[in-house]
Amino acid sequence: MKVPVVVIGAGACGLTAALAAKDAGAEVLVLERDASPSGSTSLSSGFIPAAGTRYQRAAGIDDSPELFAADLMRKNHGEADPRIVDALCRSIGPTLEWLDDRHGIRFEVLQGFTYPGHSRLRMHAVAEKTGEALMAALLRASADLDILTSARVTDVSHRSVRYERPDGTSDEVEYEALVLACSGFGGNKEMVWRYLPEIADALYFGHAGNQGDAVRWGTALGAQAMDMTAYQGHGSVAAPHGILVTWALMTEGGIQVNESGERFSNEHLGYSEQCLPVLRQPGGVAWCIYDERLHQLGMTFPDYRDAQAAGAVKMNPVFPRLNETLKEVRAYASGGQDPFGRDFSKQPLLTPPYYAIKVTGALFHTQGGLAVDESARVLPLRNVFAGGGAARGVSGAHVWGYLSGNGLLSAVGLGRIAGESAARYATS
Repeated sequence: MKVPVVVIGAGACGLTAALAAKDAGAEVLVLERDASPSGSTSLSSGFIPAAGTRYQRAAGIDDSPELFAADLMRKNHGEADPRIVDALCRSIGPTLEWLDDRHGIRFEVLQGFTYPGHSRLRMHAVAEKTGEALMAALLRASADLDILTSARVTDVSHRSVRYERPDGTSDEVEYEALVLACSGFGGNKEMVWRYLPEIADALYFGHAGNQGDAVRWGTALGAQAMDMTAYQGHGSVAAPHGILVTWALMTEGGIQVNESGERFSNEHLGYSEQCLPVLRQPGGVAWCIYDERLHQLGMTFPDYRDAQAAGAVKMNPVFPRLNETLKEVRAYASGGQDPFGRDFSKQPLLTPPYYAIKVTGALFHTQGGLAVDESARVLPLRNVFAGGGAARGVSGAHVWGYLSGNGLLSAVGLGRIAGESAARYATS
């Protein structure tokens, strides 16, 4: 069997790449190891940052790709490849509009709060505001694509891919261009210990299929992997329920305390790097403390409603020093200096009754991967392309370089670029 463009992985990156390649006139085959495509996207919030979109303009939000790129480079301290950052920031807005106009995936801008590190309201999502709903929309749009599920790729060469079926049989497909869209290595314990020892013992809140296959195949073909020490963590996963708790509770005025009722960090630096301070607390847990106003905000998010239904949300929490901590926060809001550097003057003060959720820190997905150029071509290969967790991300080399939404920015943004580039190569 020979197909011009083969895509490995049917998550957000793979489906976006396949749609783009087909729209560009190429015949496409998608190989997916799972019986039902879901991937890391279904476990995510489903929020995609984009700048200068028509959705923003309709909401009166003044933004630009240049401002977005500046925010990204500021967050990663200049460690990411500026060419890839620029390419993604310029292309992601048109990509969302293409998915809407051509494939019926409707997006809207999330309003009411700005995620850490972003200078504008630029998170876009489908109406349901979940990664699962985003995946469902992409799968509906991909109804006419050839997607072969339960096809576990075992070997990749410069011109062909071999895959196994559940019954042990195997097949081979030749390609002109290949897109690696099978995410990172968060599910591979050995690789996590090798590259990310600081988070290796934490809860893994990603897809078990993220085994680092793309990195292994790419490097075997002569490619280079970069920023392998980068990852997205999260400091707010309900414990022991395993439900993501929206970071909007923190950005809009909430605090995190340990079981003594004491704050231990600046909650506004970012939810990714917050995973480490949370894990350093007794028992590796912390408590999100917030009030009725923020509870109502949380109830607009499906994950938070799930946490509420599961009994994770507690009222009127009691901790040894919580009252003193809340008094200190009120003093910081009145002009005092927070020792952790947070500015409490920009959000309303917390008022009783108070709410609390017990949370832990987690590894969500890795951000290192195969080095690519602006066309998503894996360097120095000619006919192999990559996106999402398979490619080097835009978070630099550290957990603190992750800007909210970087995962889906790379998945959807590089996915489209990779699909179009693969189609051009295959049909030229």
